[in-house]
Amino acid sequence: MLNRPLADEFGGHFGNYIGLVQTDDVLAQFESNSSLLQALFSGMSEEQALFRYAPGKWSLKEVLGHLADTERVMSYRMMRIARGDTTPLPGFEQDDYIAAANFDGFSVKQLLSDCQAVRAATISLASTIAPDAWLHKGTASNTTMSARAFACVIAGHELHHLNVVRDRYLQS
Repeated sequence: MLNRPLADEFGGHFGNYIGLVQTDDVLAQFESNSSLLQALFSGMSEEQALFRYAPGKWSLKEVLGHLADTERVMSYRMMRIARGDTTPLPGFEQDDYIAAANFDGFSVKQLLSDCQAVRAATISLASTIAPDAWLHKGTASNTTMSARAFACVIAGHELHHLNVVRDRYLQS
């Protein structure tokens, strides 16, 4: 079981995502989130998935793409820190990633499949991290973080966007 990080293992805006994870079993949260994601998006039409709740906001397809991209970045950070790499890791500009990806050109099925593949890779990676390595710390986005903090960031970031989808997209 992978437990939630302590307060000294993360900082900055990452705490907002970690705070959304209400279980001590982060790997179980990964599974729960995957089920929630599938339930929200699997019955959605292509037209519905192009919906934006306001001008300049992402489409639902872009939200799916963003979830996969961000999980890839956070998993990479988690791996580097768990493996003892203390090289500072830069931030990334999510809107630039969205603009370059053309997620609206992919089907909902393709994007969900990508999210599932990324999640399977994250879970596989997590299974190769030794218990003591979860406590290793490094720097990402100018913030000191532990490897296990990034696992919680992955889960909490997804929960954040699932809440936004329910509250702003599906209510419109």
